[in-house]
Amino acid sequence: MVDAAARERFERLLLPHMDAAYSLALWLMRDQAQAEEAVQEAYLRAYRFFHSMRGDDARPWLLGIVRNTCYTALERGREGAASDAFEDERHGEEAVAPGAVVRFPVNPEFAAIQSADRALVHRCLGGLATEFREAVVLREIHGHSYKEIAAIVGAPIGTVMSRISRGRKLLQRALAEGRQRKDTGT
Repeated sequence: MVDAAARERFERLLLPHMDAAYSLALWLMRDQAQAEEAVQEAYLRAYRFFHSMRGDDARPWLLGIVRNTCYTALERGREGAASDAFEDERHGEEAVAPGAVVRFPVNPEFAAIQSADRALVHRCLGGLATEFREAVVLREIHGHSYKEIAAIVGAPIGTVMSRISRGRKLLQRALAEGRQRKDTGT
């Protein structure tokens, strides 16, 4: 039987990070159903090994488990079923709760450009190699420090910094090429 205090601590420390866990899994797996499965499996692993977590900074510890779970799933051959294109329609916009007040932008043209730019960024980021996509997502989207990313991915800080730098450069190049294709119509 599980100690009630340990269960309460698990829920308090790990459940608030479920959105971050799902976001990372989605970026790595590139498939909504597989990301959901990976997060579920990661939380089961985290629960099983919760006694080994030290301190109260659960986010890097949990995201490391999510990352490892995703890589294990990909290595087992699930990558063939994953979608190659990141679909902004499914993952880009958040759902609006019923009864919520929705404010539309004053300038519809600006909103259309902003949506197209967001789709381009998602597409280009999704096209990066997994190690670079992972590093950029953890740094730029999740806001983790280099030290936290190093703990999550199990790599030296220098390697993390290198991956982020190279990932940013590759992303910039892909964005420039994507904009150029858009401008020339090719």
